[in-house]
Formats: sequence, structure tokens, C-alpha cells
Amino acid sequence: MLAAVLYGQEDLRLETVADPSPAAGEVVIRVATATTCGTDLKVWRRGGHAKMLRPPTLFGHEAAGQIVAIGEGVKGWEVGDRVVANNSAPCMKCFFCQHQEYSLCPNLTWNNGTFAEYLKIPAPIVEHNLLPIPDDLPDALASMTEPLACVLHGIARSNVKQGDRILVIGDGAIGLMFVAVLAQLKEEGRGKEENGNFVFPSGEVFLFGGNDNRLEIGKKLGAANVFNYHQITDITTTVKELTDGWGADTVIECTGVPSVWETAIACARPGATVNLFGGCPKDTAIALSTEQLHYSELTLKGVFHNTPKYVQEALSLLATRRIPFELLVSDRRPLKDLEQVFQDMRDRQVIKVAIEPNC
Repeated sequence: MLAAVLYGQEDLRLETVADPSPAAGEVVIRVATATTCGTDLKVWRRGGHAKMLRPPTLFGHEAAGQIVAIGEGVKGWEVGDRVVANNSAPCMKCFFCQHQEYSLCPNLTWNNGTFAEYLKIPAPIVEHNLLPIPDDLPDALASMTEPLACVLHGIARSNVKQGDRILVIGDGAIGLMFVAVLAQLKEEGRGKEENGNFVFPSGEVFLFGGNDNRLEIGKKLGAANVFNYHQITDITTTVKELTDGWGADTVIECTGVPSVWETAIACARPGATVNLFGGCPKDTAIALSTEQLHYSELTLKGVFHNTPKYVQEALSLLATRRIPFELLVSDRRPLKDLEQVFQDMRDRQVIKVAIEPNC
């Protein structure tokens, strides 16, 4: 089969590799659509990822497809089923899994290789994070289950309260997903997770980014105000002007740039929660005011990845079609165009691209 293999920093090659075959507990899917992701872009630019992969390796982690082969012992699935698989699964046995902190599991089973004609799904993912795609949900939307699950996990960890003014920094796909879900929760009169349900209405959502086209999509997804940081002298001052001089109640950072982490903290009001969601390069650090952290009683959270619960909720939300996530899909391209697609992502010409390996 034809597959993308990452060898290092911006070194992505299409190669012919052996077709996968399932071992016990595994399935193989024919990839219908594999969506690109900001994490893929960071990994491509940096040449690796501290948790998910080490080159050389098959590449890509968001996909929807159809089962073509089933390993021994797999129950409940048939050849021909349309499915979406998360790119990981927890072990369900370790200290963190026993505390239901599944994203912290040190034994997460990772899976990469969606930019290929076929994808093998490891047994733990088949058991815990393989889901059937509703008949009327397009593959490109189903493929977004993994990033949306991360966003739902992030919102649940952000301490959103009634009437909060929420600042989202970053207009990539993840930042736009945060805006869309938070705006939808406000529209539905729900905002903070409690006993498994979002129950409190959220306030306005402000989006800061660097691309006017993406900011316009942010408006369509429900942002109350959008701002291009290229046109602003000081982000912190602007945020305080929007919030009666205090700062945002909740700040969600979605860029993975250390200096922007510092900006996110500076934009928070006393008592705020700052969700440092964007993963920064390995071995980076930020400067932090102990005075601000202590006397302003800030809550700083590093939030990572997702859990099986949010994978299920993400697919269910996508299936409702209440949020027009299709606005995030800039183009559809064949696998042979993948290198150009990543160059377009680097140059911010596209948001997410639906790669169709078998077209």
C-alpha cells in the first residue's frame, strides 16, 4: 500500500509498504478520509513528538474508514462496518486509570498511520476507542472525532462558570473547535460539566488569532468578538478593555508557543482558570510571576489529549450536525498531494484538509 512515512523535520515521504494484517484483537480499515491536524503540522515541523511517535514512522492520526479484515477474538464488528478509531487507548489497569485519569495513563497505546490506504487498529483501541459511524455522518466529519474529543476534555477541565467571559487564543482548528463548542453550550444554556453533564450557561467567547479568514470562521462558529493580534498593540490591554479592566474569567491557549502561554496568563483576571492546552516544544519553559499566581489565586492547568468518554461524546456531537464543523475543512486532496498540503498548512492557507488515500 501507499503510505506517508515521517523521517524527521519536514521530511515526509510517500512509500510503498506492506499491507497490514490484523493480529488477535485487531482490525484493519480501508481509510476513506484522513483529516490533517495542527498536531500533525507541529510534528512535521519539529520532526517528532514526545509522546505519540518517534521517526521513522507511519504518520497521521485522524481517520474514518471501513473494516476490511478482523483478527481472531474480535467481537461485535463485521467486515464492511464504517468506523472511526481514536489514536490511543488507556491500559485501564494502572494507577491513573484506576483514578479515571485516562489521559495520564503511562501505558497509552498510540496508533499512527492514517495517511495511508489501510490502517491497522491495535487491540486496546478496538476494545475501548473504536466506534461505529452513523450512516448519515460524512467521513470527513467523523474523522474529526479525535480532536473534538480533546476539546471536550479541555472544556471539562476549564472550570467554566455561569456568565464567564472566555478568551481563546489561537485560530487553528483546535481554537476554532473550542469557540464552536463553547458558543453552542451558551446557545443551549449549558456551560460547565457537573456529574457528567454541562449545566451552566457560559458567557461571551473572544477569539484572538493571526488570520482574518480564520477569524471570520470563528465569527460564524459563535465568537462574540474576534481580533487579529497583528493589528493590536497589546493583547492584554485589549482583553482588559473587554472585561471591565479585570481580564478574562477563563483563558484557553491553543498555539503551543511559550510566549503565548505567558500572554494567556497575563490576560487572566484574579481567580481565573488558564487552560494551557497548546503543547509547546520539548524542553521549553516560561516565566511566571509568583506574585500574580499567589495573590490572584490563579488556576493554571496543563490539559492533554482525551479519554474514552470524550471520544464517544465527540462522535455523538458530530452526528447531531448542530455545529457546522465542515467550515474547518478547507479542501479535499489525494494522498499524493500530502507534502504540498503540509506546506499549505505551514503557510496558513488551509485549516484542515481531508486526505482521501483511495481516490
